[in-house]
Amino acid sequence: MVLGTAAVWTTVGVGLDLSGAIALATVAMWLLPRRERFGTAGGAVVIALFVTALWSLAEAAATASASVSFAPSLAESSRNLGWLFVIYRLFASDGRHASLAPIRPVIVALAFVEVLHLGVDYVLSRLTMEGEILRIAFEFNVMFRLLVTVGGLVLVHNLYAGAPREARAALRWPAGGLAALWAFDLNLYTIAYLAGNWPHEIAALRGLSSGALAACVAIGAFGNRDDVRLRPSRAVTFQTFSLLVIGVYLVSMVAVAQWLSYAGGNFARLIELVFLTLATAGALVVLPSRRVRGWLKVTLAKHFFQHRYDYREEWLRFTRTIGSGGDQSAPLAERVVQSVADVFDSPAGLLLTPGDQGELTLAARWNWPEIEVPADALGAPSLAHFERSGYIADLDDVRAGRSIGPGMDREDVPAWLLDHPRAWAMIPLIHYERLVGMVVLARPQLARKFDWEDFDLLRVIGQQVASYLAENSSQEALAESARFDDFHRRIAFVMHDIKNLASQFSLLARNAELHAEKPAFRADMLVTLRNSSDKLNALLQRLSRYGTGAVEKLEQVPAGQVLSVVMERFRASPQVTVAQSCDLTVMAHRHSLEQVLMHLVQNAIDASRPDVPVFLSLTREGASARFDVLDSGCGMTADFVRTRLFKPFVSTKSGGFGIGAFEARELVRAMRGRLEVESREGFGSRFVVRLPLAAAPALNDTPARPDQKVA
Repeated sequence: MVLGTAAVWTTVGVGLDLSGAIALATVAMWLLPRRERFGTAGGAVVIALFVTALWSLAEAAATASASVSFAPSLAESSRNLGWLFVIYRLFASDGRHASLAPIRPVIVALAFVEVLHLGVDYVLSRLTMEGEILRIAFEFNVMFRLLVTVGGLVLVHNLYAGAPREARAALRWPAGGLAALWAFDLNLYTIAYLAGNWPHEIAALRGLSSGALAACVAIGAFGNRDDVRLRPSRAVTFQTFSLLVIGVYLVSMVAVAQWLSYAGGNFARLIELVFLTLATAGALVVLPSRRVRGWLKVTLAKHFFQHRYDYREEWLRFTRTIGSGGDQSAPLAERVVQSVADVFDSPAGLLLTPGDQGELTLAARWNWPEIEVPADALGAPSLAHFERSGYIADLDDVRAGRSIGPGMDREDVPAWLLDHPRAWAMIPLIHYERLVGMVVLARPQLARKFDWEDFDLLRVIGQQVASYLAENSSQEALAESARFDDFHRRIAFVMHDIKNLASQFSLLARNAELHAEKPAFRADMLVTLRNSSDKLNALLQRLSRYGTGAVEKLEQVPAGQVLSVVMERFRASPQVTVAQSCDLTVMAHRHSLEQVLMHLVQNAIDASRPDVPVFLSLTREGASARFDVLDSGCGMTADFVRTRLFKPFVSTKSGGFGIGAFEARELVRAMRGRLEVESREGFGSRFVVRLPLAAAPALNDTPARPDQKVA
């Protein structure tokens, strides 16, 4: 019964191999005068079809004679080398060395493995082997075949996936035929290795894969085809290289494990299991590492491509990042940082934008919460150097004193960046020769030196990002102007109506004083009308002051007395504490200064829990008096401070007008001072009011205009 079954499988195998050989030879002869349909690879396809037909005949002869010979192995190696050459010609069809660079070493390596296997197989066929040595020779033979088969499948995937859309129609069927041929061999040799012997029943069906290959090549050759031009992308190249590395690692691991099993004696199985466990654990730790993947990408870009960057992919990624909108997307400032950081795989970054006095201040953080950024992140003098030269600073070079921009020195780079170990690069964003921002990048997993290609790409991306920021700033200014116009128009109507009511109430009060007959009614009416009139006039005076930021003439004001008035106002709140005070005289308007400090203290109380103190202090700083209002409340994000805190009509309080912080800043400016904010979400806020001392020689009694900026 066993002999009968073996005879049936032998007959099936011979029949399928002969059928495959006939199909392959027929397609080869039909394709010979039409080989230009596969472009410059047409001749190689015809030769590979003939060689594959000879391999099928050799398999049929070996199966029919039930003998072991070297001829089928030689024919199979020739078949694999022929189709590897076909793939090489398809990749070479565009004639560009840049397209061949990632593929040539892979094909050469697979061809070398195939030739080496052929030589080893020839030597082994001349030796007489038995028992364990025969088993080891069989396993090495199978592993060589598996390595070439896996490599061939990877190349087929690369061949099709790396082709442009218009070329895939010409490659679909040939790639499918090769995939069928090598996929069948992959399963065949895998089963042979696991079983430890040759699966004759499955091997008898190899003729089916030959027939499938012939049919796919014939279908792919029908019709007129343009020359196949391949452009393997960097992603496909990286995936191919990664698969090859993993394949070589697995084959090496199995080979070493088998050698240990053979040489380990009584502890062979234990040694093999220990090695496999350690090797697998090492692979799970090393292969997913971002550092390893970054090194592999840099190595491939350096040795296999003419340019470091795939500019099409970089531009598409930049456009997707910077242009993503909607409620769920990050703010524009964070997207700006991310779009620049993605170029170098940087994990974090900052965006600094010009403040009210020309200095750079923090506008956004991206994945970098731990770095401390001062309120004055980069001073105006240093800013001018970056604006004039467009210098991209490599902070590692600056720390080592190797590279400083033209006309610059080390002091132009802020110390807080040089002191932070993760700070890596500063990229200025210039729009029409004006610096609109600065991106600071954190060090990537695999840091490297900048070269001319990095600088060129960063300048282009920086200019594009700067245009986005400038356009966004213009849109915000237009929207704010429109809101001001609407506000002023509404206030004009409100003031007109209130003036009429106040006049009517005043007239009514005077008439009542003259004509009311009942004294009680007259007294009650007088109190009511006079209170209403006073309230309306006070409201009218307050509304007329909003939006102007004007103060009366500046005068010498004892700052300590102002501090005492503010503390008296919040006497009922035990939270407010004076941390420090000194005897200073400032040039200011007393009522406006009190109003500013009361507003800041009240905001600090509102932002803090009832049991958390709010500190108020007065100190001297150079030629200025410094008022600090410090709380440990909820804090604010950098984006909120930059875009919303001082914007009128934007309020986080229910029913608020959103003009308190705006008015406070305008009043401080009118007193020739500065209002600064340092805040971190979840940690609290510090508001700093700086006013000139009365003894400062550069000051006079003329109040500043609302739109005047202090240098």
